[in-house]
This record gives sequence, C-alpha cells and structure tokens, in this order.
Amino acid sequence: MRRRHLRGVMAIERQVYPRPWSPNLFLSEMAETRNRCYLVARIDKEIVGYGGLICYGEEAHVTNIAVDPEHQRNKIGMRLLHDLIQNAVAEGAQAVSLEVRVSNYGAQRLYGKFGFRPVGVRKNYYQEVNEDALVMWVDDVNGAEYQKRLRGLAEQLPDGVRP
Repeated sequence: MRRRHLRGVMAIERQVYPRPWSPNLFLSEMAETRNRCYLVARIDKEIVGYGGLICYGEEAHVTNIAVDPEHQRNKIGMRLLHDLIQNAVAEGAQAVSLEVRVSNYGAQRLYGKFGFRPVGVRKNYYQEVNEDALVMWVDDVNGAEYQKRLRGLAEQLPDGVRP
C-alpha cells in the first residue's frame, strides 16, 4: 500500500469499522516495511478493499481485511487474504492467525475456506460494540498440502481485481 492510497483506504475504514484506525496509525504501520505487508485491492483505479499482515518469524498475523460495502460478496476479501498468506509464506511464516467478530459469520466462512480454525475467544475485544473476537489460526501454510489448497482457491479468485 502506498501513501497515495490512504484516502481510499480511510473511506472504506470509516464505513466498515465503528472505531476506525487513524490515518497516522496506517502510516506508521506502512513505515514498518521490514515485517509488515499492506495491500489494496483495486478494480480499474478504484480502491475497493485493503488488508494488512505482520510477520513475526514463523508466525504471521492478519491485522485487517476490509472491503467497500458496495463490493462485498465479490471475492475481494478472498483475493486479499490469498495474497496476504502468500506474502506470509514468502516471509517464512509457518502459521497465520487473525481475530474476527463472533457475529461475522461471512468472514468466518471465508477464513474457514483457507483452513483457519477457531482456537479461542478474546472477551470484549471489540469494546466499541461490546463484542468478543474469535481467534482463528492456520498451521503449516508453507507445506505442500496447504499450497495445494491455495492453488485451488486461486482458481476461484475474481478477474479484474488486482492487489
């Protein structure tokens, strides 16, 4: 993600999160190029989604994935997650984790397609809406079986959406 994409990212951030990250937080995350990856998804020149990842050696953590509400359910989140996991593998990660609202069944189904499974709950993690987070985890992302799964998912990715 480049600094020039920040306006489009912030517009989506404000639409999908009750307590959005600040522009300064995004800029500080993007400045950490050594162990962070932030991507935007575009259709033509329009930013329609974004996602972020932190890599800690053999572990990676998806910090956020958000898609413009007008473009949801078009596999844009799938595209972002696929590319973030590929980046985690390239950085040497063996496992990837994330948090998702316990009420966000659509996102949980998406993460399940990628092999993520629930491993715990963070009580009142989303304090602004008094909601728990489901912690999800996938192991062995650089193994042959998982890479086969990613190739299969890649065949389902939408045309015309690019990171």
